[in-house]
Amino acid sequence: MEKIRVEDAVGKALCHDLTAMYEGFKGALFKRGHVIREEDIPRLLDIGKKTIYVGELSDDLLHEEDCAIALSQASPVEGAHYEGPSEGKVVLKADRQGMFRVNTGLLARINGIGDITIATMPDHYRVEAGDRLASMRIVPLYTRREQIEEATRLCADEKLLDLLPYRELTAGVIVTGSEIYNGRIEDKFEPVVRKKLAYYPGKIAGVKICDDDMEMITGAARELLGAGADFLIFTGGMSVDPDDLTPGAVKRLGADIISYGVPAQPGNMTLVAYLGDIPVIGVPGAAISLPTTMFDVLLPQIYTGLRFTKQDLVRLAEGGLCQMCGECHYPNCTFGRY
Repeated sequence: MEKIRVEDAVGKALCHDLTAMYEGFKGALFKRGHVIREEDIPRLLDIGKKTIYVGELSDDLLHEEDCAIALSQASPVEGAHYEGPSEGKVVLKADRQGMFRVNTGLLARINGIGDITIATMPDHYRVEAGDRLASMRIVPLYTRREQIEEATRLCADEKLLDLLPYRELTAGVIVTGSEIYNGRIEDKFEPVVRKKLAYYPGKIAGVKICDDDMEMITGAARELLGAGADFLIFTGGMSVDPDDLTPGAVKRLGADIISYGVPAQPGNMTLVAYLGDIPVIGVPGAAISLPTTMFDVLLPQIYTGLRFTKQDLVRLAEGGLCQMCGECHYPNCTFGRY
């Protein structure tokens, strides 16, 4: 490979794409392998190219497109596909909805190798079919083969990227509060939960409205479990007032409470528990009045079947403060990153 003046390049093949940018266009003006013609010279000079690379690469170097392809092959993702290379990069796109996972530690190690750059959507991100998930390329036109080989070895030991599908769940919903049970006010939670769960596969086994009575609440939960519920959602009675019984009812059911309260707002008083393998979530009242709360943030992981840990919920603190935008753009915002 050698660098020569464009005027001396007629009849020689390009070693790399040549990108041009002008009004209405950004892309490859000439692709790698293009044989330079006399009429190409003015166009090359117009985009500021006085010299170009021609010839063959040495064995210890890899072209940017070959690097991008190798990186994509090292990190296959079921439910997604790579497009490209184009302009030296490949782009990962989702073929289905699901929760995108990123091995953030591995991503940092690979990006620290040298010339490799892999950019991704955030870990735990809720995606739709067609969404861009990741982009992979190297910074220079060529890099040492050993860098790509090191990245490939790292990806062989750990999975870098994943797109987890949602599983079908049968939800049981328990609404508590004497004011609702006795008909003093209308229940506003059922339409909210039905709308949010309609995004995910599955169904609702039933909705039970209970008085502030421990036996009634636990009995309603057991009835829903008997009807096939494999996901329980409680609302009401989630604060610290003496007559708020929901956390105690969840505990009496025999559930293991992972956390009662999370470092995030809105949804600070959220409860996360497990009754064996059945996820149990206590949803505070903010879910009724606000478009997005911790309820929305937790649902994708619940529907993928991944089990929350206390540390997962502690990590909600960074990015756990909703900006209360006039128009909600969730999940395209900072809220709920963990």
